[in-house]
Amino acid sequence: MNLSDVCLMLKTAGVDNFYNEAVALVIHITGMSKLDLLTNRKAVINDKYIDEINNAVRRRAGGEPLQYITGTQEFMSLEFYVDKNVLIPRQDTETLVETVIDEFKAHSTDIEILDVCTGSGAIAVSLAHYLKNARVTAVDISGTALNVAQKNVSLNKTDGRVFLKKCDVLAENIGGRYDVIVSNPPYICSGVIDTLDTTVKDYEPRIALDGGADGLVFYRKITHDAVKMLKQNGMLIFEIGYDQGSQVSKIMELEGFKNVDVIKDYSGNDRCVKGRLS
Repeated sequence: MNLSDVCLMLKTAGVDNFYNEAVALVIHITGMSKLDLLTNRKAVINDKYIDEINNAVRRRAGGEPLQYITGTQEFMSLEFYVDKNVLIPRQDTETLVETVIDEFKAHSTDIEILDVCTGSGAIAVSLAHYLKNARVTAVDISGTALNVAQKNVSLNKTDGRVFLKKCDVLAENIGGRYDVIVSNPPYICSGVIDTLDTTVKDYEPRIALDGGADGLVFYRKITHDAVKMLKQNGMLIFEIGYDQGSQVSKIMELEGFKNVDVIKDYSGNDRCVKGRLS
């Protein structure tokens, strides 16, 4: 077996990005270098890895995301561990992180950040990595998600500046005072989840997707609580679905936020809403 064989197996299984995924699987399973694979696609894969590769291909053919098979995902040029207990970090979410970094990179004093519904911890860890004067509190309802987040805190050496806390944000008060509150909350309408792609609806945790009947439950609660937790001129910023910009903007404005702005991602879709509490 060689890389070309793995490519053919994935292509036959209907995997669109079969070449890149084949490379990722072979590297993950065998430890071969990417350079070796790219310069010699006919390089023979040791027989001891064939059963594991076949199993990985079967899992991928069944719709399981590549990231859950390899246990890794890149985000903000950092490496993150992921498993079925957390959403897979998407490049779209980098828009939120980049916006916060741009807003606060010039601050010379310490910055207190709250990350609500942290999941894998990708947002919290990335902010702590790139804003060296930031202290990030990251909360989630799921203990298993927080276990993943703790792995990523350690993996990216942000221990001591990212602090994890279990909290049901819809039922409990988080507490604390912050310069910025960030959140990529569940925002898919409950009735829509079963129509999503198999890789999402059948594998990613429903609790991290379900935003209630209208997809806005978490935005209302977090915005309401943020009024009591933000410092003067503090910023609240959400990731949103592509069609939720006006609705989330109105929720924030009704709670007293000013200069509410919708931010587009690199694909031109509405991706974030931010505002300041005067």
